[in-house]
Amino acid sequence: MTDQTDAERHTEKMVKLKKARDRMMEKKTREKGLIIVHTGNGKGKSSSAFGMIFRSIGHGMRCAVVQFIKGSMESGERTLLRDRFSDICEFHVMGEGFTWETQDKIRDTEKAQAAWEKAKELIRDPENKMVLLDEINIALRYDYLDIADVVTFLKEEKPEMTHVVLTGRHAKEPLLDIADLVTEMSLVKHPFRDGVKAQLGVEM
Repeated sequence: MTDQTDAERHTEKMVKLKKARDRMMEKKTREKGLIIVHTGNGKGKSSSAFGMIFRSIGHGMRCAVVQFIKGSMESGERTLLRDRFSDICEFHVMGEGFTWETQDKIRDTEKAQAAWEKAKELIRDPENKMVLLDEINIALRYDYLDIADVVTFLKEEKPEMTHVVLTGRHAKEPLLDIADLVTEMSLVKHPFRDGVKAQLGVEM
């Protein structure tokens, strides 16, 4: 097979692929606000969610972030959003750190429930086109929040065109059942296992 023949075959294949893709896209006409879940043991759940926040900001869409767990941790995302984009993206730090650091279930529960009240307020506001609930799955895992309440609210009160992103390991089945988009990050390799600590620009 000559290079020219190979190039021609490739072009023919891509033409067919484009036609098939165009036919498929013609049928995708619906728009709706999505319930998006990022879960799994791998790194990147919050990072990906913040990427969606920044993408929305780039389109001039008003956003909001509620952090349920990582309250004591500084992050580049928080600094950037507060310093540069506070006019278009509210940022609420409602947690006090990971559960093994706080060691106080009553206080953690109170903080999580306060965060959920703030989250509901932000989601109900139709001006907010995307709301990120960072690490809410951890609060749900430890039953700081009632999963039934969260699911019912998202199904019945979320505005039709509002996107809600929920992150954290161990997402519960009732949440996965109502989600429109679920991504599970799988852990293949992590430098922490080799004694490398969390680093600026990667984890923070």
